[in-house]
Amino acid sequence: MNTHNSNDFRYRVRRSDDASARFDRVPLAVRTLSSNTLFQGEHEIGIEHHGALYRLKITRQGKLILNK
Repeated sequence: MNTHNSNDFRYRVRRSDDASARFDRVPLAVRTLSSNTLFQGEHEIGIEHHGALYRLKITRQGKLILNK
């Protein structure tokens, strides 16, 4: 089950014109994929990045670990 809110995923800080004003958090558009789509029933996948192979694994506790 995917419980995150994609609007809370990443933020960009934007300064107001008023120097005394606080910084605003503005959501960035981030392409989001479900882990079910990525893993397709498996517990480990390989990701090739700039010629290096990374392994993304789902732990027994349901967390993700990325190893080089």
